[in-house]
Amino acid sequence: MPNRLLGKRVLVTQASDYMGPATVALFEAEGATVTADDGALASAGACRELVARAGPVDVLVANLASPNFSGTAVTDLADADWHTPFAMLIDPLHFLTQAVLPQMIERRQGKIVVYGSATALRGLKTVAAYSAARAAQVGYVQAVGVEVAPHNVQINLIAQNYVENREYYPPELMHKASFVASLKRQVPAGRLGTAREDALFALFLASDESGFFAGQAFPFAGGWVQR
Repeated sequence: MPNRLLGKRVLVTQASDYMGPATVALFEAEGATVTADDGALASAGACRELVARAGPVDVLVANLASPNFSGTAVTDLADADWHTPFAMLIDPLHFLTQAVLPQMIERRQGKIVVYGSATALRGLKTVAAYSAARAAQVGYVQAVGVEVAPHNVQINLIAQNYVENREYYPPELMHKASFVASLKRQVPAGRLGTAREDALFALFLASDESGFFAGQAFPFAGGWVQR
């Protein structure tokens, strides 16, 4: 079904990173007018200014990434490394959502799609700060989701892991035999998900085809998480 977002105005954050490029390309191909932003979202003011510049927004894609500090034991985690994932993943999510919701509630229509992480749903050692911030995203989406559902506004999260992107799976890692072996051992699907597969799921959640999901976190990890 082509043009599933025809006439929709979409705001995508961190558009050149993480899941941004695949999402922008697919959403534009499906008829959306996309505001692809790469600005820093380090403050509430920056988030609010971005939404104001974007104008009417039918769909917000909260595409937010941060260093995952993998390999750092919780006893060795520096204070700054604890705070950084929250500043990059939680604060912008709240301020963007808070800024975009009034217009959606007034129109009684809107979608917010959050690219999250499956580390929020399954324990993984040496990523305490990152996992905690990602879990906070899930809690936020669950709470806001049920709050705005009566207004016909849906916010949902894709809890992903093992999906190709250069931030978390750079080429040098992909070529390591140890990583390939680990991938086959850890992921029942035996491979990374593609960025397009992920973006297609986001497209479904952003489209008018999905109006009965409220505050859900959907695992997208090739069987690494089962709920």
